[in-house]
Amino acid sequence: MDLGIKNQRFIVGGAGKGFGRAIAEAIVREGGEVFAISRSEQPLIELKSFAEDKIEIYCGDIFSSETHDIIADRVKNDGVSGIVFNGGGPPAGGVFDVSINDWENAWNSVVKWKIDLASKIIPLLMEAKYGRMLFIESVSVKQPVENLVLSNALRPAVVGYVSTLAKEIAEYGITANILAPGYHATNAMKRLFVKKAETDKLSVDEARKIFEKEIPVGEMGKPEELATMALWLLSPLSRYVTGQTITHDGGIVKGLFG
Repeated sequence: MDLGIKNQRFIVGGAGKGFGRAIAEAIVREGGEVFAISRSEQPLIELKSFAEDKIEIYCGDIFSSETHDIIADRVKNDGVSGIVFNGGGPPAGGVFDVSINDWENAWNSVVKWKIDLASKIIPLLMEAKYGRMLFIESVSVKQPVENLVLSNALRPAVVGYVSTLAKEIAEYGITANILAPGYHATNAMKRLFVKKAETDKLSVDEARKIFEKEIPVGEMGKPEELATMALWLLSPLSRYVTGQTITHDGGIVKGLFG
């Protein structure tokens, strides 16, 4: 299937590894171009070697407003078709494990930076009368995840923002959606394994197996699988889907509208 993104340009956050890396590579395979951001330089260099002429890289803190200014400046002349809001999540911990400072940091790393960056990219999309905005969040927006109070509490704020935003920009041909991944084979999951192992006095491998038993399909998801869904949401074919939160979770969410 031709997704229609050949030669389109996309900003991808957290592109050095995990979901960001998988999405960036998937875009390039479909003929698109990527402006990739990560705080770690070496993974970006490795990503660029994947397709030198299709990937531009920038090493910077995606949580920083200064980085957002640089991103907007870099893409304004050549145009941009879409953006993937993806960055590291807050640390694991229950209610009594985190401090008020942790809450402040989590507000910045989960919510604030996305609103700030969006405010600088949306005018470019409105001018072009086209755009795709995709936020990579967590299954925690639909049901709480053990030992992830910061994510459980703050990621739903992004859902409220995106749902409202989608309606206000729809007339400009811009969509805004959320992908909410469940348990995938990423570094973020390793933090949960370690936290559960510490809390329940288990080995990390035993903790991992407990998580896997919760997944109806029986195993962790793969970033490249989520990337295929992201590609469609970033394509012109998704014109009629906006303001949605779509889980990619192997069946973990138990709610009727999972």
